[in-house]
Amino acid sequence: MAKQLVRSLGLWGAVATAVGIVVSSSAMVSLGQGFGNGGKGFVIAMVFALFLNVCVAFSFAELSGMVPRAGGLNHYTLPAMGPFVGMVAVITGYVLVTLFAGSAEAAISGIVFNEVFSVGANPIVIAIIVVTLLGIANLFGIQIFSWTQMVLTTLLIASTVILGIIGLTGVGAGEPVSNPIEFNPMGWGVLSLTALAFWLFVGVEFVTPLAEEIKKPKIYIPLSMILGLVIIFVADMLFGYASIKHAPLDQLAGSSSPHVDTAKAILGEKGLIWMGIVTILATSSTLNTLISSIARMLYAMALEGQMPKVFGKLNRWGTPWAAILFLCVLFVAFLLIGITNSSTLTIFILAGCICWMLAYVVAHLNVIILRLRFPNAKRGFKSPFGYTFQIIGILGMLYVMVNIFPDPVIKAEIYKYTFLFLALTVVYSICWIKFIMKKKLFETTPIENLLDETDYESPQSKEKISG
Repeated sequence: MAKQLVRSLGLWGAVATAVGIVVSSSAMVSLGQGFGNGGKGFVIAMVFALFLNVCVAFSFAELSGMVPRAGGLNHYTLPAMGPFVGMVAVITGYVLVTLFAGSAEAAISGIVFNEVFSVGANPIVIAIIVVTLLGIANLFGIQIFSWTQMVLTTLLIASTVILGIIGLTGVGAGEPVSNPIEFNPMGWGVLSLTALAFWLFVGVEFVTPLAEEIKKPKIYIPLSMILGLVIIFVADMLFGYASIKHAPLDQLAGSSSPHVDTAKAILGEKGLIWMGIVTILATSSTLNTLISSIARMLYAMALEGQMPKVFGKLNRWGTPWAAILFLCVLFVAFLLIGITNSSTLTIFILAGCICWMLAYVVAHLNVIILRLRFPNAKRGFKSPFGYTFQIIGILGMLYVMVNIFPDPVIKAEIYKYTFLFLALTVVYSICWIKFIMKKKLFETTPIENLLDETDYESPQSKEKISG
């Protein structure tokens, strides 16, 4: 019998996974720049972005409760729209974003470590060491991943909250600065910062590919995503308000590392070292989650014949070792060829993020289609108020994509690379499905083929699911 993934991940491990991808170094930069541009009123954009991600969490929670498999979005799309849409959504929305964003996060860890601690080492070497250590940790099973992620996330969130409280209460060494006291000088224009605020929360659904390893997936997955969003909102709001109390708005808006500037303004050199550590924790947490979750997406796709078979193999500790090694090798390759230091990196990442939002649109559509096709299917969680959150979520994603960047020249470049990403993925998916899988592009998979016996309430419910 082939090895199977084992359920051993608890609630806090699931919460740590949901939070781990979100609280990244790039998200902390977005937080500082958002408050720098919008002042206190940026919290309005944060609330709007939070709501959009709650819509995402509801859709993924329902889909995961219906098809609790490691494939994530791909497996939810197979019975709704077929293999083509699923492959395009996962490869563009997750794998490509992971390669660019993950390697960039790894590079940041090397740069920050070198600058803060003045070790004189090559930043790329430090980044490769971080990737190697996290890759090894993931090879030794979900429990090692879980412990690593819980430690990283707890230290990261605690540090962000404590620094925020120190800054707000004024017990640090820094002096408050004079910023405009008006709450929302931008008026409704503050909603134009929603795209910036969106990245503070994006990625909580990365817990769903661990569905076969979470102890109570139909309870812990939706709960972990909602708890993760609330924790992130509170921590970011505290740190954001501390930022504008101690740093000029124009400095925050124009800085490439506003979170580091804030920490130094609050606690001096001690704050600089502390935020250096926090940045490295954020990078490690993000990479740890990316390696674990994307590897399991590749694993499940391999089992469906959508990826090379080697990605579907597990080692003695029950982890998809080939997929983990593949991701780590690609991270290192991107670091060595210097693509993470390219001046167009931000454009690449934002283009990938549009693909990520397209994947969210696919998830919302999956909920609607599967409810219509399989109204009696067993669901561990059901998004409330009919299709309300799905429709709002789709419209919200379209709004953010249209307003992805204020500069029209850069926006055009972002759209160009988005089209390139999609075109490459479409060509690969068509060729793989037609010539390797030998299936029709939109041939849906019977939902019962994606489930095991424990996913059915009874033989009668199985009959209803099959339609």
